[in-house]
Amino acid sequence: MTLPRPEEQSLDQRPLHVRIAADLRDDIMNGELGPGARLPSTTHLKVRFDASSATVQKALGLLKEERLVIGRAGSAVIVREHRQRTIRPADSLSTGASADAPYPWLTDAAGPGAHAVSRLVEVREALPPADVALALGLGPDDRALLRHQLLRIDGEPAELVRSYYPLDIARGTALTEARKIKGGTPTLLAGLGFRPRLSVDRVSARIPTQEEHRALGLSSDLPVLRTLRTVFSDDRRPVEVTVMVKAGHLYELRYEFAPD
Repeated sequence: MTLPRPEEQSLDQRPLHVRIAADLRDDIMNGELGPGARLPSTTHLKVRFDASSATVQKALGLLKEERLVIGRAGSAVIVREHRQRTIRPADSLSTGASADAPYPWLTDAAGPGAHAVSRLVEVREALPPADVALALGLGPDDRALLRHQLLRIDGEPAELVRSYYPLDIARGTALTEARKIKGGTPTLLAGLGFRPRLSVDRVSARIPTQEEHRALGLSSDLPVLRTLRTVFSDDRRPVEVTVMVKAGHLYELRYEFAPD
C-alpha cells in the first residue's frame, strides 16, 4: 500500500495509531492479510508509517481489541481465522426441514467450524421505534410484540436482534411465550397462514449506541451495521419487522441477484 502524500496526510486529523490501525484493518478485510497470516513486524511498520514502536503497538492493540488479530507483545501478531463472517440475508426466510431442525440463518451466521446460539432476552408488548412502526403500518401509539435476542458465536456477542409483530397476529400464539420457537418464526408464521413471501432490507452504518456498544462487547467507535428488515406475506402485508445490529468490521452481507 502506498502512503498518502504529505498534503493528504494533513487532512486526516486522527491520531497516528488510529490511522495505522485503519490501514492494517483494510489490509485484513480486503484479504491482503488473510486468516492465519502474520502482520508485518514492528520494525517494518515503524518504517512504513514513520512511527515509534509505542505508536505501532498502540495500533496493534486496537486491532486485538476489535477481535481481528491475536498475539502478545514480543511475539508475532496473527490474523484471526474468523476475522470476518459473511451473512446471506436470504437465509432468514428459510424454514427448517422440521420443527426440530436448526434455524438455517443461525447455522449460516456461524459458518463452518463455529458454534452459534441465540439467547432470548425478553418478550413483551412494546411501542416500536418510529421506522419499525411505519414499516408495520402502525400509529404512533400502537404497540407490537417484541422478541429481543442476542446472537453469540463461539461465546462472543455477535448480533442484537429485535423482532416486532402485529398484535393481531402474535396474540394467542407461541410468539408471545418467553421461549425459543421450534423451526424459527418463518415456520410459525407459515403455520398461522402468513407464509413469508418477500423480505426487504434497509442497511445503514452508524456509530453504536451505548447499549449496542456494551451488549456487543465493542472496544471502539467503529460503525455497526443496522439492518431494518420488513417481511411481507400475501398481498404485501407486513408480518414481521426486525432490527439487527452487528459490528460492521466483523461482518459482510452477501446479496445475490439473477438477471431477468
